[in-house]
Amino acid sequence: MDKNIILSFDLDNTLINNKEGIVASFNYALNKFNLPMKENSEIESMIGTPLNEMFGYITKNNPSRLVIAFREYYGKKGIYQARLLPGIKSKLKELYELSYILGVITSKKQEMAKKILEIFKINKYFDYVIGETEETKELGKLDPKLKIIFEKNYPGYYIIVIGDHPKDAMLSNNLNCPFIGVLTGNHSSQQLKAIKKGKAIILRSVSELTDDLILSLT
Repeated sequence: MDKNIILSFDLDNTLINNKEGIVASFNYALNKFNLPMKENSEIESMIGTPLNEMFGYITKNNPSRLVIAFREYYGKKGIYQARLLPGIKSKLKELYELSYILGVITSKKQEMAKKILEIFKINKYFDYVIGETEETKELGKLDPKLKIIFEKNYPGYYIIVIGDHPKDAMLSNNLNCPFIGVLTGNHSSQQLKAIKKGKAIILRSVSELTDDLILSLT
């Protein structure tokens, strides 16, 4: 490979299946404040959205209290209910050995995202992990500062965003870079393509990524 290329991955529903842990944590928070629990499918459809927004769709209660309760359960149990999506570990190893720079941009709390990568022993493949911090919690992965971070730390690099969620497509628009959508989440090819401006490829999963496909976008 004669180009410097960054592959920036989403986490939930792109690299990991964490539906069980998220659903359990979400309903734990609702139950703690005597709110009606929700069906799995309703919660799963919101995965990839910041927690404040998720709880805001459900109740007018102060979402920050619900977020704290969510993380109370998730940090102890929910995080261990996740699993890697099929073929992820071998694909990351392959891409790493092809000299791609790999990173993660997620709506999850940054330290929690790092812990998940460590649990699955795939943290060694990633050059950076960007998640929610006190500075980025309001705008999350759509924070305009992300473009500045890439321009400063990776000048001259091609960036490709990979994810299952419309916000990943929006992130690629904000970074003015190509997008690879994957259908391992809750959104269709049509939904992702409707948002993306410019170069895009839609795959069934990250495991279908190839060197030729990636290079075709640069």
